Amino acid sequence: MNARTRLSTLAPAPERQRPLALVTAPGGVPRGESGLVGREPELRALREFLDEGAARGAARVLCGLAGTGKSALLEATVQAAVASGMRVLRCAGSRDGDPPGLSGLRRLVWPVLAGTRRPSAGGRFDAVRRVLADGGSVPGGQSWLSFAVLGLLESAGGAGQPLLIAVDDWDALDAPSRNTLTFVARRAEGRPMAVLLAARPHRTPPSPLAGLPELPLGPLAPIRSAELLATRRPGLDAQAVRELLAAAGNPLALLELPARSEEPVPWMPASSDRLAAALASGVRLMPRATRSLLLVAALHPAGDLPLLLAAASRIAGAELSFTALEPAERAGLVVPDGTRLRFGHPATAGAVVHGTGRRCRRAAHAALAAVLPPGSVQALWHRSEAVEGCDPALAARLEAVHGHALERDEPPMAVRLLRRAADLYLAPADRGRCALRAAQLAHGLGLERTARTMARRALRERLNPLGTLCAKALAGTGDGHRPAADPSAWPVPTGAAEEEDALELVRITAAGVAGDDERAGALLAFLDGMPDRSADPRLLLAMATAAPVRRAATVLAGVAAVRCLADLPVRDLERLGEAALMAGDAQTALDLCRRAERNHRLHDRPDRLPRVLLRQGLAHLALGDRGQGGDAFRRCAELAEAYGHAPHAAAACLLEGLVGALRTGGAVRPGSAHELAAARRSVRSIDAVLAVGTACALVEAGEAAAAWPALSSLLADPRTRATALYALVPFVEAAEAANASGEALAALDGLEAEPGSRCPPVVAARLAVARAVLADDEDTQALPERAFPEVLSRSPALAAALRLARGRRLRRLRQVTDSRAALRQAAAGFALLGSAARAARITAELRASGERTGGGGPGMARAGAARDLLSPQELRIAELAGQGLSNRDIGERLGLSPRTIGAYLYRVFPRLGVTSRAQLAEALRDPHRA
Repeated sequence: MNARTRLSTLAPAPERQRPLALVTAPGGVPRGESGLVGREPELRALREFLDEGAARGAARVLCGLAGTGKSALLEATVQAAVASGMRVLRCAGSRDGDPPGLSGLRRLVWPVLAGTRRPSAGGRFDAVRRVLADGGSVPGGQSWLSFAVLGLLESAGGAGQPLLIAVDDWDALDAPSRNTLTFVARRAEGRPMAVLLAARPHRTPPSPLAGLPELPLGPLAPIRSAELLATRRPGLDAQAVRELLAAAGNPLALLELPARSEEPVPWMPASSDRLAAALASGVRLMPRATRSLLLVAALHPAGDLPLLLAAASRIAGAELSFTALEPAERAGLVVPDGTRLRFGHPATAGAVVHGTGRRCRRAAHAALAAVLPPGSVQALWHRSEAVEGCDPALAARLEAVHGHALERDEPPMAVRLLRRAADLYLAPADRGRCALRAAQLAHGLGLERTARTMARRALRERLNPLGTLCAKALAGTGDGHRPAADPSAWPVPTGAAEEEDALELVRITAAGVAGDDERAGALLAFLDGMPDRSADPRLLLAMATAAPVRRAATVLAGVAAVRCLADLPVRDLERLGEAALMAGDAQTALDLCRRAERNHRLHDRPDRLPRVLLRQGLAHLALGDRGQGGDAFRRCAELAEAYGHAPHAAAACLLEGLVGALRTGGAVRPGSAHELAAARRSVRSIDAVLAVGTACALVEAGEAAAAWPALSSLLADPRTRATALYALVPFVEAAEAANASGEALAALDGLEAEPGSRCPPVVAARLAVARAVLADDEDTQALPERAFPEVLSRSPALAAALRLARGRRLRRLRQVTDSRAALRQAAAGFALLGSAARAARITAELRASGERTGGGGPGMARAGAARDLLSPQELRIAELAGQGLSNRDIGERLGLSPRTIGAYLYRVFPRLGVTSRAQLAEALRDPHRA
């Protein structure tokens, strides 16, 4: 066989455009022929390595941590070599104790020694056979053995058949075998052999393999981790996917970690036999003091080293020092990080305690409870895990302290405390109350499996009528069996406990009654029966969901009435923001979402950012800011993929495509049925948003008349009206193009009458601007600026639409100079908002009126004078924008918010007579600079 033959069996499938892994239906994920996911670059490198080895000899070190897939890649390489006609010799090290001397070499060359074909080097063959097969002594020491094995291997691969030497776990071989195979690898060049050594990184330099070409094997990217789960573990629920993606891209952990429906008692991190063998194989051989320290570190990962040593000393019965850490550190299990201990990999914590008995874990929890501050959340938690049987007094303390966890913005710990309290109580009513509250909190966190489990558990206990309804609703969460809500049959809550269950019930069921006038009216009547809770974020969100237009004023007044936002839990900030967005106040929604984002970043919770960023993007989209909206959706999609939030990833992907179409006036990509189903779980109104956005994209493309039927229908439908109200300006533009101005005015009259005299100012301002765009007289066009100056100052899209309407009216009146000024301001406003297609059309109108909008024309300030028109801060911002930086990038450099940067540029554009960022560099060019 020709040694230079390309090894096509190792080549991955051709790359192609694919949907996000988290929202791809199982079975639809592309894979390479090897079956490996996310290792295409490594597969290509190994294919080239085999070609090189077959042609002129080569060696590679496949280096990676435990569980990263070294063995799978080595196996794929072996299969490719066999398929191409190469001869393969292989061996593997053993991590179970110390292997016998020369055992690795014996396994590697045994096919040669036991074969019927005697190599040409007969004398060397007999000598090596005596040493390896018969156990004879090595006549010339390590040097003789290395040369003898090299010659034997070289002769074994003769007759035009290249040789692949594949060694797995090289670092776990016996020392003579390691040394000999390293010698062979360094001398492979010039011989028809390829030597592939798979090994873990050497922890103390210099490495014995230093100088050999290395192929490093890092963790899988988040999107590839999600793809691996979709391919190899289809059917996992969303909560399980998020938990498994915490394995930080380790393929073995992704495939082996169990998706537990119940936590073990006493608690320990999840693991499996294979994971324990791969990540912590030597733990059982370590000193007892080290094992005790690793156990308490795994059970309390947030503890600092002195506290963990104190707890481990209680278990060991003797004072432990920092030397107890050294064996684990040498083995690479832990890495000291200041006063903290950090495991080498997130899954290592479970691996080091895998197989420990309940008695041992209880002792560790008790030791931790003894050294933590008395009465603290963590101390009570560990104390509860050390208890056998029931303990109502301790259960009551856990139930009481779960509120402290919520105040510290630690809802997952609150869920854990309530679950354990339900175990420890004796009375059925107490068990049911704690189980239901745990289910409610878990549902709010998106932990649907936990919510279902705890709700079904609560239904087995004694609950009040509203609690029973709430538990039944939660028991069907995520599996399509949630019963339809009938608010007319709900009892009136009496007392604080029932009101709490009532608020959770309306939070869970409000989406199910939206669009049904009868049930929505019953829900609103039920909410009106709780006047003392009128400012509760859950009540406001439910009201906005059921009647976003009719109750808009009530909702926005309730949102404005909330005080001390800094002390409000971040989940309530998110609810208030969502309620404000539904009720028509996108700017307030954006402010609340930004506050929630800062809170999550302050507490280092990136896994909770996708939901907030998605709402931010929707608020930007509603405000007409396509640039900021697209950026928010992009960041949301990246984080959602990384942390396993499939619904958020699906929604962000669809909305990012919508923003692109709105910016350029292009076609909107229709989502697949699977993508839309996933996206609806994140954004209930996603269909309405996409429908309204698709119609608006037609307006942006200059095909306004074609958008009229869709926009008029969306505004007339009660189910989509709240979303379509954000598109009133495109609606009237479409009506004008379709010669349907009278119908549009009648529709505006009806929309204005629906909320009655309590129409919120932000909605009234949009209605006034829409009327002004339709009108052809100065008084009507000036009315919005007189009546709603504050709203317009916070809504650049509405202000730009007004200027555009005024500019076109003045042009029709042949007031050319004033018309050009208004059109320039409109073009600048739309350009800053990312509406490139609209800005380009306005620029074309300016050119048609005789104005040159390129560099140096009469419409643009002269380069020398332009810099004198700006303040130092405005000049600096304009220069950075002219270099192509986004508002967010400029803000990060200058310590300002993107919104502030946009406000500066909004003033700069018309002052310089430019309509796009691309013209800024030309306008600001210094004529005195060489």
